[in-house]
Amino acid sequence: MRPFDYIIPKDHAEASALLAEGSGAARAFQGGTDLLIRVRGGFIRPERVVDLKSLPGMQEIRLGKDGWLVIGAACTMNQVAIHPLVRERYDLLAQGTASVASYQLRNRATIGGNCCNASPAADTAPPLFCLDTIVELYGPGGVRRLPIADFYVGPGRTALQRGEFLTSIHLPPSPTGAQGVYNKLGRTKVGDIAVMSVAVYAWPAATQSGLTWRIALGAVGPTPLRAPEAETALAADISPAGVVAAAQLAAGASRPIDDIRASAAYRRDMVRVLARRGIEKVLDLTGLRDLSGLGGAA
Repeated sequence: MRPFDYIIPKDHAEASALLAEGSGAARAFQGGTDLLIRVRGGFIRPERVVDLKSLPGMQEIRLGKDGWLVIGAACTMNQVAIHPLVRERYDLLAQGTASVASYQLRNRATIGGNCCNASPAADTAPPLFCLDTIVELYGPGGVRRLPIADFYVGPGRTALQRGEFLTSIHLPPSPTGAQGVYNKLGRTKVGDIAVMSVAVYAWPAATQSGLTWRIALGAVGPTPLRAPEAETALAADISPAGVVAAAQLAAGASRPIDDIRASAAYRRDMVRVLARRGIEKVLDLTGLRDLSGLGGAA
């Protein structure tokens, strides 16, 4: 491994300046679980690594005055997964973070690093998409905020500009009665990267079905993505036929590829299966399953 300078900046401005120097010479460091593997493998050769963990707010989880939950980008997966506010109000995100890798790695890996890696298979991404998350960035131009869907640009690519880094993740107030389910398909029961994943989230609202829905998919496109047609269909119809149709619409929203882990056809079909299971589970949790007339499993 080629030597590099390890720098702990005193504030956000210094961190931004260090990251902006040179041409790809600096890398941001939070948990390092992916960064160090890439450095050791020779995939990247940074001249300096800028440790962001000690910057103010980077390892904090707090409730803002506006009711939004603010999660520092350097919070570990386990820190997020077990935090009382996350578990009580945003259990869907707790499910996603708890499914990342192993317990030991979750003690080191950060939620910000998981976002910045921009893997379409990231376990935090579908829950964050469902929760209408806003990410906050800091750079040479100061602070800017983006919807999470605009942050992901492509496989391994984000909207971060030169000298920018992710500082925090902002979740809007959780609607009363909201329920969510994260389902992930992997080659092993725990710890594996997702072959594909589906997050389903709903809350009581003045729609025909009595619920507003969010469905987000992982590892079935160049970025995580939503299934808006399925969401609209469920807002109108949660009958057994409506659920089956919505699950099929979710599968239609996917854009999978063939790779070493699964074929595109298999991934698309599993979106249908896991979307239906997730929808039915959410209906159970909201108490509307009996009213919908659902029965049986996907």
